[in-house]
Amino acid sequence: MDIAEILTNIGVGRGLATLVVSMLPVIELRGAIPIGAGLGLPVWQAALISIIGNILPAPFIIAFIRTVMDWLRTKSDRARRLVAWLESKATGKKADRVRKAEFWGLLLFVAVPLPGTGAWTGALVAALLNMRMRRALPPIVLGVLIAGLIVSLATAGVVQLLL
Repeated sequence: MDIAEILTNIGVGRGLATLVVSMLPVIELRGAIPIGAGLGLPVWQAALISIIGNILPAPFIIAFIRTVMDWLRTKSDRARRLVAWLESKATGKKADRVRKAEFWGLLLFVAVPLPGTGAWTGALVAALLNMRMRRALPPIVLGVLIAGLIVSLATAGVVQLLL
């Protein structure tokens, strides 16, 4: 049983279940669109809900992640290691591309629907590279829209194959 099934079983509607899944790190809209379609939503509706849900956490991540990471460092060795791991992921090879090409680098980083990319990681990279909200949010939003289109087309193709 996946998170979407759990949410729908406890009375959360298909749309809200899709929204919640799209807001989760790692899964994001790459998983939420096919899950929403699997729950019976039309692909366009699953995509729209997933895009909105995937964008929602980004401004909060950009604004508050450094404060949260600083606080976590003081809590335990495990939390300190988690923060170090997140920082290494966000400032590694992929971040160099974002740093060099800023807008286009961040847009492409978020838009390519591969593991380890997406709005969450893009917002984390932007925050750790000290990008201001007004410079970071537009490429993240456009990247989410592109990723949503790519995943929607792939999901629609799979749905057609199954019919």
